Amino acid sequence: MLPFADYPVRLADFAATLGPTLIIVPHPDDEALGCGGLLALLRRAGQPVHAALVSDGTMSHPNSAVFSAPARRAVREGELRHALALLGVHTEPLLLRLPDAAVPTGPAQPGFAEAAEQLRAFVAENQVATVLLPWRRDPHPDHRASYQLAQAALAGLPAAPRQLEYVVWAWQRAAPTDLPQLADHVAGFRLAIGEVLSQKLAAIAAHRSQVAPGVFTDDAQGFLLADDMLAKFNQPFEVYFENHA
Repeated sequence: MLPFADYPVRLADFAATLGPTLIIVPHPDDEALGCGGLLALLRRAGQPVHAALVSDGTMSHPNSAVFSAPARRAVREGELRHALALLGVHTEPLLLRLPDAAVPTGPAQPGFAEAAEQLRAFVAENQVATVLLPWRRDPHPDHRASYQLAQAALAGLPAAPRQLEYVVWAWQRAAPTDLPQLADHVAGFRLAIGEVLSQKLAAIAAHRSQVAPGVFTDDAQGFLLADDMLAKFNQPFEVYFENHA
């Protein structure tokens, strides 16, 4: 049983306290699923919002013959822009284009150091005050790798932005050890997003390639978000963790 329902609630006006915000997005759709409500509330409060897409998103349907890998990437990046626009975010996302399903996890792996430097420069250029990033043990390897990449980028800054960690796959796949432990020194909370839930749901639906009937229809083994997974995000709150050490 997930403990999320027991977390304290912060009201929608919490968003106004976060300042210019960057969301780290492992794959197109994670921004809408995990943080669509908060992004809409940030924009409603007049706060600048930026996005950094980590992976190229091509491996949801790797066996498509109609859509090549570059074509799949173009579709998914277009869906990301559409979803962000529905949430009120019109800034051009940073596209790191690391390999989907194989995002590097540390500086010894190709592409990690370069991507961390790109991300660091993006944070500094946009004077980001708060970073939204995947929960450090969200049960998908690209989400965990994206967290590590963000930590490497932020460590090189003279002053680290505030960090809020969001959940996507922990809603469905979390083992007990994936959830916050005492040693993590984090506190969980629920953000009330009821007033912008319709925007969040529209942003999720904008990722047409990931919801039935889909776009890449010639790959029968390809990924689509299941109805029971989507139901986890049709709720008037989102879950976040923040370090309290």
